[in-house]
Amino acid sequence: MKKLVHLSIKGKVQGVGYRAFVELQADLLGLEGWVRNRRDGSVEALAEGSGEAVEKLIKACWQGPPSVMVTRLQVSDGDPKLLDLRPAGEKFSFLPTL
Repeated sequence: MKKLVHLSIKGKVQGVGYRAFVELQADLLGLEGWVRNRRDGSVEALAEGSGEAVEKLIKACWQGPPSVMVTRLQVSDGDPKLLDLRPAGEKFSFLPTL
């Protein structure tokens, strides 16, 4: 059964390779979705896949690459319509800052 989550990650998560880390983890786990910076300094992500893979991504998001310091990670149910924000044909995407 597929699970879709919306993540809001706060802390030292911009300018440190965090989005690339999230994209790599999502690719390794076979997830669909996207990641983007927010103007408030946070990172936002949407991920869909098996429940086990999604939980592994959430755990990885708490860790991040070495220079990251996550202080808050909020998980909520994702809206399937938000998957349409990805460019056509992409499984997991970087979106422009919002």
